[in-house]
Amino acid sequence: MTIKRDYYEVLGVNRDAADNELKARYRKLALKYHPDRNPDNKEAEEKFKEAAEAYDVLRDTRKRQIYDQYGHQGLEGSGFSGVGGFDDIFSSFGDIFEDVFGFSGRRSSKSEVRRGADLRYDLTLSFMKAAFGTETEIEVEKMDVCHICNGSACEPGTHPETCKHCRGTGQISRSQGFFTVRTACHHCRGKGQAISDPCSNCRGTGQVNVNKKVTVKIPGGVDSGSRLRLTGEGESGIYGGPSGDLYVFIYVEPHEFFKRDNTNVICQIETSFIQATLGSKIKVPTLTGEKMLEIPKGTQPGDLFHFNGEGIPSLRNGKRGDQIIQVIIKTPTHLNKKQEKLLKEFEKLESGKITNRLKTILKM
Repeated sequence: MTIKRDYYEVLGVNRDAADNELKARYRKLALKYHPDRNPDNKEAEEKFKEAAEAYDVLRDTRKRQIYDQYGHQGLEGSGFSGVGGFDDIFSSFGDIFEDVFGFSGRRSSKSEVRRGADLRYDLTLSFMKAAFGTETEIEVEKMDVCHICNGSACEPGTHPETCKHCRGTGQISRSQGFFTVRTACHHCRGKGQAISDPCSNCRGTGQVNVNKKVTVKIPGGVDSGSRLRLTGEGESGIYGGPSGDLYVFIYVEPHEFFKRDNTNVICQIETSFIQATLGSKIKVPTLTGEKMLEIPKGTQPGDLFHFNGEGIPSLRNGKRGDQIIQVIIKTPTHLNKKQEKLLKEFEKLESGKITNRLKTILKM
């Protein structure tokens, strides 16, 4: 397993480095290790990619916060898998390469194959559906492959022609010092091909706007902020490129009775002071139905009781947490004369006990 170096060390900056310093350091490393300047040099290629990955993380506020707090493992857990090949690097940091070299530096294919864009969908779930999982159908608006031309952008029965000016490369090359400067062919706009008869359905783009229904399986235990990734359900790629992904962000509605604490659920149950004093059995709602709770004699306000395994399933192992019940002792507000008389007699008995305890303490 390859151990990644610290990103700040890779760029040679302090941990509080500002954006302009990060960019300046990356430009310097990109110039030093650029593949056109180091042909067939694997070590230079790796350093070129390493610097691009470090800059990609540290220039992004969210990625940088995750990295500063959790390191490389934190980034992996958030879905970051590093930078791709040279095309991705040149595409992401094109402005830097134009500043340094006077051109984008991209090694593009003649068809400009590109991955489709990722999409986001915000899904609201009830407390119970989030607790035990569900399957639902959502409708996503996105750009998809044109069903008339199958993404070719050409009218059916026709084909794109190879650009005569760049001979299908999509680029015009010229020598500039020790660099080979490549610029996009302005005749075909870097595509390497010219379409004389564009598809009338997609107007030569190869894509059309559609509303697609997607089935989403929600695992039990998701909470607000959980994110589901549906591979390939994003927008379609360009010129045969792979489709992007669809990210479903979960929001869970609050419950009128239960509150969630990780995999535990918390609730409050009212009981009379008589039940708390003498003890009793009461019915308590759980996520799966009612269950009897035994209130022992002398229960005090705020006492907690547990139903083991009656909480939320864990996303890791499916094991359910506990249900925690807090007892709220309700004081009666409307008493008849007989009830008041009995309570006053009870108060006298309690006062006598307190007086005797005080006398015992004073004699010690």
